[in-house]
Amino acid sequence: MSRMERHKREKDHNSQNSEDNIFVRRQRPKDPLEHDDNAYENQYQQDFYEEEPYYNEVDNNYDEGKPPRKKKKRKVRKRKKHRILRFLIKLLILLIAYSGVAFFLGQKTAQKEAGAITEEQNFNGMSSVNGADNILLLGSDSRGEENSRADAIMVLQLDGPAKKPKLVSFMRDSYVNIPDVGQTKLNASYAYGGADLVRQTLAQNFSTDSKYYMSVDFKTFEKVIDTMFPNGVKIDAEKNMSKNIEVSIKKGEQRMDGLTLLQYARFRMDEEGDFGRVRRQQQVINAIFSELKNPFALLRLPYAAGKAIGYSANNIPISFWFKNLFSIAKAAGGIDRLSVPAKDTWSYGQAMDGSSVLVLDMDANIKAIQEFFEK
Repeated sequence: MSRMERHKREKDHNSQNSEDNIFVRRQRPKDPLEHDDNAYENQYQQDFYEEEPYYNEVDNNYDEGKPPRKKKKRKVRKRKKHRILRFLIKLLILLIAYSGVAFFLGQKTAQKEAGAITEEQNFNGMSSVNGADNILLLGSDSRGEENSRADAIMVLQLDGPAKKPKLVSFMRDSYVNIPDVGQTKLNASYAYGGADLVRQTLAQNFSTDSKYYMSVDFKTFEKVIDTMFPNGVKIDAEKNMSKNIEVSIKKGEQRMDGLTLLQYARFRMDEEGDFGRVRRQQQVINAIFSELKNPFALLRLPYAAGKAIGYSANNIPISFWFKNLFSIAKAAGGIDRLSVPAKDTWSYGQAMDGSSVLVLDMDANIKAIQEFFEK
């Protein structure tokens, strides 16, 4: 093949290749400013992580070329939680300080007011069989006279095994054995020996003891209610009442001041007698605790409670109230209540002086009280 033929063949071959390549997609050079799909994520990770030499625990040094160790993220959320926790602790301390000072001022104010100073009685209180430090609540049926009988006898349990407030009311005409006195009505125990003899009588007859007591007369009750609840206590009156009470009461929901609430709790001139009165007394206690739902009442509570303690004869330490604040708050939602004698555990009888009394099945009532406190 001559040189001319070889040149011509090479020229034809190159021309053919050029024609074939015109349909081939030319590859665009990669733009260095263009990122792949993971570019953002890679950049985000680089902001938070940093490669460090691998720490060799055996040689106690850092080794180059080992797997990198990642830095931990800033614990921003943890710091926020700490700030919130510190704020709550400070708020709690402030509330405790406010409550303590307000309680003290209220107590001293009540003690300075005319007729408000009440001597503490001798009371050898004991914890109940279930370990609770019960409070014996006593309402005197006189307005200052000595040797008065108890108009209301209740036991309030705030720290029992049930972990909720419990209230037991005892019928004042229950025929019981009073230590060193003999068989007579339960309410006479207060006239014979004050609060401590009432405690002994309940312990001996019903196996229910009390660590603390609070005794109030009629005037004290009125002052306590009007101080704690200036706008009155909301309660649903069962019926119209007017006989042998100082104010007339209409049936239905209403707000009662101290005097009206006292008359409602004392009324007994109907077919139910003492049974109806005990039920209404429990209703009054429940209504008083229900008022604690009001946040404004809660703010007034330490001062008002201090005044209530100052007005009454009692041996309840401030520490007991603070220790049982949670239980008291629970009482705002309602208190479990029991009346003694329990249903079908009593009958009418007659005392030696001819007065009508309630003869109780003691074993049945002791069992009812124990089960009530436990459940």
